[in-house]
Amino acid sequence: MFGRLLSSLMAQEPERLPDPDARLALAALLVRLARADEHYTDPERTRIDRVVAKRYGLSPFEAAKIRAEAEVLEAEAPDTVRFTRALKDAVPHEDRMSLMEAMWSVALSDDDRDPREDAMIRVTADLLGINDRDRAIARQNVENRRK
Repeated sequence: MFGRLLSSLMAQEPERLPDPDARLALAALLVRLARADEHYTDPERTRIDRVVAKRYGLSPFEAAKIRAEAEVLEAEAPDTVRFTRALKDAVPHEDRMSLMEAMWSVALSDDDRDPREDAMIRVTADLLGINDRDRAIARQNVENRRK
């Protein structure tokens, strides 16, 4: 399964990912974000599980299984640029704001706003076609829900 998904991510022109692969790719992107500051914490793992469960209507057990698979995939996946390009094709434009909110919810889940996580979100937002204003709105939405 990983081989097919990795081949797709490495392709010059990645094809649109089928839903199970898109789920795994999103989870792997969230894992990559959580690992960006070199401190992959339990609150980040829990947040990734919740994001995946809510977004795809999965049980907590199913979401944790996807996250565990995503941890392996993330370690083997190509650079973030190709990875995000494949996600851009898999996620319709109108859903990309919720992807930004998911990323911010993971980045802020450990109560530490790390500059490396900020930088990854900024790059990912650009690659997904999300402007600075919408990226900031996504962060504010997440911060307001945390209060």
